[in-house]
Amino acid sequence: MVRKAALVVIVLLVTATPARAGTGSFQARDDIGSFRARDVIGSFRARDVIGGDVAGAGRFPWAVRLSMGCGGALTAPRVVLTAGHCAGPSGPNTRITVTAGATDLKARSAITVRSVAVFRSPDFVTETSGDDWAVIRLDRELAVPTLPITRENVDTGEFTVMGWGQTRETALRQERRLHYATVPAIPDKQCAAAYRKFGVKLVEDESICAGRHGVDTCQGDSGGPMVGRDRSGRWTQIGIVSWGLGCARDGYFGVYTQIAKFRAEIEEATSRFS
Repeated sequence: MVRKAALVVIVLLVTATPARAGTGSFQARDDIGSFRARDVIGSFRARDVIGGDVAGAGRFPWAVRLSMGCGGALTAPRVVLTAGHCAGPSGPNTRITVTAGATDLKARSAITVRSVAVFRSPDFVTETSGDDWAVIRLDRELAVPTLPITRENVDTGEFTVMGWGQTRETALRQERRLHYATVPAIPDKQCAAAYRKFGVKLVEDESICAGRHGVDTCQGDSGGPMVGRDRSGRWTQIGIVSWGLGCARDGYFGVYTQIAKFRAEIEEATSRFS
């Protein structure tokens, strides 16, 4: 199961856009999505730290910020890979602004481009039902390093996750600077058992769960990459930030789309948009 990180997980928290504080528990890791199961918030105390570090200039150069309050990764000079619940339906789309080339969204080096089209997994329904991935075609190629997707079925070990989202579940704003953290993968059965208590069935073969005490992704991090090192030491994308129960709640880990499950489809869509 793959959901948030890969090898080294980056806890995401950076945007300067207001973040909606939801009244429910199950939340997409972005500023627009929410789960239907919004009825169990009272039984957990949210942690007030998501445990990440600020990424220095030039680190994770393929990480990008999307204007709807999500993250993504540049997987080709003109293509961004993100979560399906962030991108919207397939078809022409000129509404998304992409900020790339900087960990600080206000840096002079930041590059801004617009989308021209979206391809979302045709099987996507909701975050918790799986198939939570999409690619966005940009209006031009970017001279920025790209992030390859994994060639292997990796779902164990530690991963890095990142994003510009909230630094705590109750935060009123997202972050301006990219944050990241490392998190260990959690066995599918353990993660599925936790979410089953709240009537949510984890799609185990399409997800990776990851997290540790006080460290997690949060609202505004959806669509961002979970990465790890391949055999040659290069960063590769293992997962996509998707959803979770609140943020950094003990026993309830972040869920990431497992890229290996959809590798052929993602590569085909990327080739079409390149």
